Amino acid sequence: MTEQNTPPLTTRAAPVPAPAEARKPRSDGEQSRQRLLQTAIRLFAERGYANASTREIALAAGANSASIRYYFGDKAGLYRAAFTERSPVHDKSAQLFAQPGLTLRQALQFFYDELLAQMKQGELAQSCLRLWFREMLEPTGLWAEEIDQGIKPAFGALAALLARHLDIDPADDDLYRLAFGVVGLGLQPMLTPDVVLAVRPQLLDGAAAIDAWTTRLAGYAEAMVGFERIRRQEQA
Repeated sequence: MTEQNTPPLTTRAAPVPAPAEARKPRSDGEQSRQRLLQTAIRLFAERGYANASTREIALAAGANSASIRYYFGDKAGLYRAAFTERSPVHDKSAQLFAQPGLTLRQALQFFYDELLAQMKQGELAQSCLRLWFREMLEPTGLWAEEIDQGIKPAFGALAALLARHLDIDPADDDLYRLAFGVVGLGLQPMLTPDVVLAVRPQLLDGAAAIDAWTTRLAGYAEAMVGFERIRRQEQA
C-alpha cells in the first residue's frame, strides 16, 4: 500500500525529482546508509515501489525512518538511490575505457570489468537486476532517465572508441551494429545468470570466474572488431 505521506513516483514522462533534503553520509554513518540502501534494493525489487514502505525497510535494516529522511530525504529519494547507485553504467566506466593511449584490448577489458563488476556481489547483484526488471515493468520514470543520462552517453563513448580503432568517421549503421554486439556479449551473463547457472554453474562461481568472463569477452570483442575491419577492407 502506498504511504500516505509520500507521493507516488510519476510515470515515464515525468522522472522522479532528486530529493532536496537528502544529505551526504557522514563517515561514521556510511555503514548504516549502505545497510538501508541494500535492504531497500531487496524490498523494492521484491514488492515494487508502491508496496514497500519506508517503515518496513528501516525495520528490516535495523534502523529507523529518521535515518531514511536523513540520508535520502524521502521514499522517492531512497528509491532513486537504490536504482541508480548500483547501476553498471556510469560516468566512471566511460572515463576508464575511453582513456587515450589504450590499446583496443585494454579499452575493452576496462569496459567489461566495469559492466560485470556488480556480479561479484552475489545476492545483492541479483536484487539489483530484479529491481531493474521491475522498473521496466512498472516504470516510475527512472528507467527512461537512466537510458538518457547513463546508457546513451556510455554507448556513445563505446561507439566513438570503435570508430577510432576502425578509422571510421562519421560512424555508420554497421559501426553501431558492432557496438550493440560488443555490449550484448557482456549482457548475456549479467542479465541471464539463471541460464548460465543451469548450463554451467562454475562459470559464475566467485570473483575469479567473473574475471575470467571479462578477459575472454575482451578477446571475443576484439575479434569482432577485427572481422569488421576485414569486412570493410573487402568491400572497399
